[in-house]
Amino acid sequence: MSLFDITPPGPPPDEDLTGRPLADRMRPRTLEEYVGQEHILGPGKPLRSQIEKGNLTSMILWGPPGAGKTTLASLIARRSSADFVPFSAVLSGIKEIKAVMVDAERARRAGRTTVLFVDEIHRFNKAQQDAFLPYVERGDVILIGATTENPSFEVISALLSRTRVYSLRSLEIAEIVALLERALNTPVRGLAEQHLTVAGELLEEMATAANGDARSALNTLELAAQLAENGEITRQTVADALQRKVLFYDKSGEEHFNLISALHKSVRSSDADAALYWLARMMMAGEDRMYLARRLVRMAVEDIGLADPRAVEQAIACMQTVHFLGVPEGDQALAQLTIYLALASKSDASYQALNRANLLIQTSKQEAVPLHLRNAPTRLMKEMGYSKGYQHAHKEVDAVTDMSCMPEALAGTVFYEPLNRGFEQRLQERLDWLKQRRSEKLSERNPD
Repeated sequence: MSLFDITPPGPPPDEDLTGRPLADRMRPRTLEEYVGQEHILGPGKPLRSQIEKGNLTSMILWGPPGAGKTTLASLIARRSSADFVPFSAVLSGIKEIKAVMVDAERARRAGRTTVLFVDEIHRFNKAQQDAFLPYVERGDVILIGATTENPSFEVISALLSRTRVYSLRSLEIAEIVALLERALNTPVRGLAEQHLTVAGELLEEMATAANGDARSALNTLELAAQLAENGEITRQTVADALQRKVLFYDKSGEEHFNLISALHKSVRSSDADAALYWLARMMMAGEDRMYLARRLVRMAVEDIGLADPRAVEQAIACMQTVHFLGVPEGDQALAQLTIYLALASKSDASYQALNRANLLIQTSKQEAVPLHLRNAPTRLMKEMGYSKGYQHAHKEVDAVTDMSCMPEALAGTVFYEPLNRGFEQRLQERLDWLKQRRSEKLSERNPD
C-alpha cells in the first residue's frame, strides 16, 4: 500500500465509528467546523487567505496541546485536494524520511501535491531536519510541522527560513464550551443519541479544567457521559470525571520559563497574591522545589538587595528548610519566603553597581593597584614604595581615613548609588557621613 493511501485524521462519513474516542469522532471535517484561531483563520487573515487562494507554502504550526494543529493540517490538505501524509517525529528517522520523499517526488511528477504533516517536529535532531530541506526547496512536499515548543529554539534556522510560522493559541473557555455543546447535540459522531442533560455552568467547569485543550475537554465529557445516571451529568459526575485539574507544564520547555518569569516579576512588583499564584502553579505541576528555592534566593539578591539585607538570610534559611523537610512540608517555607520577598522593600542598586563596575572594566584599560595598597613582604618591594602611605583604618579613632583606594585615573568614580528605600536609606546616610568625614580629615592633613 502506498504512503498516499493514508487519509487525514478524522473518520469519513461512512466509516464505522465504533470504539473511536469522542475527540477523534468530533474532529472538524471542514474549516467552517473548526473553532478558534481567528487571528489567523478569520476572514481576510493570512492563513485563511492562503488556503482559499490555494497558495499553500510550507509552515510551522506552533501552539499548546489541543489547540488544533493536527486538525488544521488535515483540513488544509483536504481543502487543497492534496495527498496527506502524517509523519511522527517520535517514531521515524532519516530512513523513513527518505522513503516518504521518494513517493512525494513521484507524486509531484504526476501532478499531485503532497502535504507532509510532521507532528512534534521539534523532536527531530538537526541532521533529521536537514533531510527535509532539498525536498521543501524543490516543492516536492508542502511541509506542515507541528510543535508545542518555540520554533526559534527547536527548529533549525535553514528550515525556519523556508517556512512560515503560525502561532496557535489555547482555546478560550467559550470556544471549548461550544465544542462540548456540539458534541452533545451531534448524532452518530457525537452524543446526541444519549439525550444527556448538563447545566451550562458544568460545561464551563469542564472547559476551564481543560486549560485550553479541546481534546482534554472532550475526553472529560466522554467520561462524564459514561458515568452519568439517567442521562444527567451532575456536578459530582463532572468531579468524578475530572479527578483533578491537569496543568499544562513542561519542566524543560517554554512554559517552565514563562511561569518562573511570571513569579519573578510578580515578586519584583511587590504583588504577593500574584507571586503565590505562579508559585502554586509550578508546585502543583511538579516543579523541583530546590529549583524554586534557588530562584527565590536570586530574587532576594537581585531585586531586594540591601534595601532589606535579611531577605538573603530568609532565602538561605528557606532553601535549607526545603532541603530538610522535602515535599509537601517544605512547600510552606517556599510560600512564606515568596510573601516575604514580595512585600520587602526593593532595590537593585547593588545589582546595578556591579553592572557599572563590569562595564567600566570592559571598556577601559586595567589600572594598576596603587602602591600604598600593595603589601611589601620583601626589602626590594619596600624600596620600590610598596605600602608607603598606607593608612590603617583601625588606628583611627572613628576607623575612617582620607586615603583613596581607587586608582588615580578613576578617582571619584561612583558605582553604588543607594535608593531611598528600606535599609538603604541608612546606607545613604552612612555614605554621606563618610564623604564628609574624609573631606574633613583631608583638610586637617592639608590645611592649606
